[in-house]
Amino acid sequence: LKAPSNLTFGVYQLCLMVEQRHYLVSKAVEEVQKIIQQLTTEISSKATRFQAISNSGIHNENIKVLAPSQFLITVPLRGLAGYRECQVRHWRYYTVHGAKLLSSVRDPEELHQWLEVEQFSKSLQQWHETDVNIEGDLVPAKVLLVFRELVEKSIISCNLSSKVTVLESFSSVVRVAVETSESQVEVELVPAVEIPTCWPEKARWPRCLKRWPSQEKVQCIKSLGFDLLARSNYHWQLCFSRAEHILMEGLDEDGGCRMKCFRVMRQMKEDVWCAGNKPVITAYHLQTVLFWTCEKYPRTKDWRCFPEAFLRLVQKLHKCVSQHFLKHYFVKNTNLLKYANTSDLDLVASKLAVFLEDPVFCLD
Repeated sequence: LKAPSNLTFGVYQLCLMVEQRHYLVSKAVEEVQKIIQQLTTEISSKATRFQAISNSGIHNENIKVLAPSQFLITVPLRGLAGYRECQVRHWRYYTVHGAKLLSSVRDPEELHQWLEVEQFSKSLQQWHETDVNIEGDLVPAKVLLVFRELVEKSIISCNLSSKVTVLESFSSVVRVAVETSESQVEVELVPAVEIPTCWPEKARWPRCLKRWPSQEKVQCIKSLGFDLLARSNYHWQLCFSRAEHILMEGLDEDGGCRMKCFRVMRQMKEDVWCAGNKPVITAYHLQTVLFWTCEKYPRTKDWRCFPEAFLRLVQKLHKCVSQHFLKHYFVKNTNLLKYANTSDLDLVASKLAVFLEDPVFCLD
């Protein structure tokens, strides 16, 4: 892949926009983090099963910036320790309200799993209560219902009604609108079971004979474990935020331009290819594209020339969006675009195609 020599025209201005974005997003993260920390501290005082988020700046592992006005914040759950994988398959015949069903609930998809309280060697008595537990299962929808009620009460008791509003939702997820000094940010608050002691069997990673990341980094990543998120009715979603953070942190130890490519691609995505408050393609999708591209092109020399490396990354994004298929980096057979609006994806694909035909036009 050869980049046109004049691709760099306009990149300087784009990099200035990247810096401006970083400033604005950092400011929003700081403000949202302060408010949500206050809120979750109050929630934790009302119910010890929920832990307050930490206040650790822009790189807080509990906070994912999906878009400048769309955040995902995980709220750690207390009182569940000593996790082990479940070896026996069970059939479930209940609704999320506890009523009996004649046919079993469908099995979880690849990125999801059931969670039984007996999978933990230590568990608080509260996790055995019927407000969150059905037949030994910890049910995400019930956890979210308890959590939503606590959020609503804590907004009032913290006098945050002018800054935080609980949004209506067709599903059980908890979303709030947070007013910052610059704009409104939509935040999904997600209860999370942190499992720092093991790596899930479903994540058969790394794949054989891959040169990126290094074996040392692989061992470090797998030692950090994973999380289980309450984002659906029955099944818990596997999450690898600590692993992803480590991969991003040491991206250019060899002096490459991977992070620069990622940031410029993200800026183009937000300004040109897929703008809006609820984009069909988020920063998380771009991060996944970056990981796959780093794995395919592991050599230092592949990331020395910014124009060529950047176009290679955009080509990978275009392919994924055009095919409506983007594999999860850690869990195979999981398509991150499976439930995305296909019309929105096709529109993004057409814009990416225009860019690839004439990169300078979009960068100028």
